[in-house]
Amino acid sequence: MRGIFAAGVLDAFLEHHYQPFHRAYGVSAGATNLIGYLSGDHGRNRQIITGHACQRDFIDWKRFAKGGHLCDVHWLWHQSFADVPLNLDNYLAGKTELWVTTTSAMTGQARYFRIDDLNLHDVFTASCSLPVAYRGYPEVDGEPMTDGGMADPIPVIKAYEDGARDITVVLSRPRGYRKKPPRFAFVPKHLFRAYPGLAEASLTRAEHYNSALSFIENPPPDCTVHVIAPPGDFAVGRLTRDPARLDLGYQAGHRAGLIYLDDLSPL
Repeated sequence: MRGIFAAGVLDAFLEHHYQPFHRAYGVSAGATNLIGYLSGDHGRNRQIITGHACQRDFIDWKRFAKGGHLCDVHWLWHQSFADVPLNLDNYLAGKTELWVTTTSAMTGQARYFRIDDLNLHDVFTASCSLPVAYRGYPEVDGEPMTDGGMADPIPVIKAYEDGARDITVVLSRPRGYRKKPPRFAFVPKHLFRAYPGLAEASLTRAEHYNSALSFIENPPPDCTVHVIAPPGDFAVGRLTRDPARLDLGYQAGHRAGLIYLDDLSPL
């Protein structure tokens, strides 16, 4: 639900016809935000996050207690795709490649997929499938996958390795945030005992997350990184469903997007 901030940022970009990017990299909710942006669908992400994502069909603690999904991302992606128009042809005809990250349940390594009209349903579902919160591992090309954030939560280094030298990053946490490693290593080792590679990815997730933040703060000399981040008092959490807080989160993102664009404008 923290993706509501990026939804606001990207709507501000759309309002000002700002789309200079050659490639876009997204993980989980960030990926679904990007496909709406690259399809030119102003307001779509906001509508889904404040509508479908707030329904019990998506988040249901009682269902989870009975052995079902806490967050049914398969339902969320497919139902919102059916209910809220996505101008996919705009994306397919555009010049920006969208690359979405998943994590292989078998190896714990990041996998990157260029989105097209054939793989989008499988890849988006897999990238958003939080381990434990979503029971099971959606397959992409026959390989079981899970949340891309497990292996590469902020794929800015991947973008650099692919040749990007002018990078814009939209974060879901305020500047200065650092992820803490798990307190008890035996927990992920037990939860993912059938997938030791995924257990290792869980144990090193904070390290990868913080390494990406360090790269953002101190990029190589040949690279410029622009950062758009929520304010320090950003009150939207991962499972926030309060309409007022979500609206404030969207407005914060929209405001940040406008400020970013204003700073780019020549004097």
